[in-house]
Amino acid sequence: MADRLVRGVDAARPAVPTLEQVAAKAGVSRSTASRAINGGLRVSPEALLAVEAAVADLGYSPNRAARSLVTRRTDSIALVVPEPDERVLSDPFFAGTLNGLASALADTEIQVVLVIARPGQNERTVRYLRNGHVDGAIVVSHHRDDTLDRALVELRLPSVFVGRPLSATPEVDSRLQYVDTDNVQGGRMATQHLLDRGCRRIGTIAGPEDMSAGIDRLIGWRQAMTAAGQRDDAVVHGDFTIVSGAEAARRLLAEHPDVDGIFIASDLMAAGALPVLAELGREVPKDVAVVGYDNLGVAASTQPPLTSVIQPVVAMARAAGLRLLDQLQGATPTPPLIFAPELVVRASA
Repeated sequence: MADRLVRGVDAARPAVPTLEQVAAKAGVSRSTASRAINGGLRVSPEALLAVEAAVADLGYSPNRAARSLVTRRTDSIALVVPEPDERVLSDPFFAGTLNGLASALADTEIQVVLVIARPGQNERTVRYLRNGHVDGAIVVSHHRDDTLDRALVELRLPSVFVGRPLSATPEVDSRLQYVDTDNVQGGRMATQHLLDRGCRRIGTIAGPEDMSAGIDRLIGWRQAMTAAGQRDDAVVHGDFTIVSGAEAARRLLAEHPDVDGIFIASDLMAAGALPVLAELGREVPKDVAVVGYDNLGVAASTQPPLTSVIQPVVAMARAAGLRLLDQLQGATPTPPLIFAPELVVRASA
């Protein structure tokens, strides 16, 4: 009886269409059907249409494991973030990055694998990328010491950076693709806004010295200060976090108590600095005007709301994803895509 029940269940279960059935219905060979399903290489337009119609009619679903053996593709890409776990989970920059990347991949079957490259684990990350687990990589929050820019060039793995990799110059290697904002211009724009308000002792809480965004925004601040004939010695550094912004604000006010304007190189650092200014009796913007950078939501919720330079993270990540898709289709490397900065004026300056 058990045998009859098993046979009854098997008889009731719909047969799973096979590749051979697709080929027969389309009137092509099995190998032609396979090539049509796996990209259409060396398949005539007529055969491709016939196979697509047979797949739709039969409800055929390719065996993805077998397909990967043929195509050597995993249909997945890595989003590589060289930061500690808690930073990835708390910084709105990374949420915006995921949003933009998901938008770029919405019409594909490609999945995103989040790779948190914790400090000191560079070799582990590179080994994972080298071993064929993913077809390509998007790298955000790149630091000088993580060496991912050089490693990806050596691996020849399709990749795009969100933010300029520090070794990305035409003289070094044209294969390093990236999207970014013009952070130098953004730093100039923020500082010029403070100058135009009448600030004459402008300090800055700069970003990390091992990241291109921190370096370039500081360059922009210095350029604007020099052009205005102002001193550019009031500089402290943070790491783009709230805690570092608070600590940097204390140092800046202790070392340069006469500042009447501050350009802060990220909104999170500004969110840490504003309560410190209030605690020290500095009213914003009456006593000290403040401009941040990113405009990623937190800027509108600070007290007072923060004037900030827009960094279009969602658009940048979407552009990076589309460029990576182009690479996976065999496109040649393209020049960097640089977004122009914009200033959103709110109550802080």
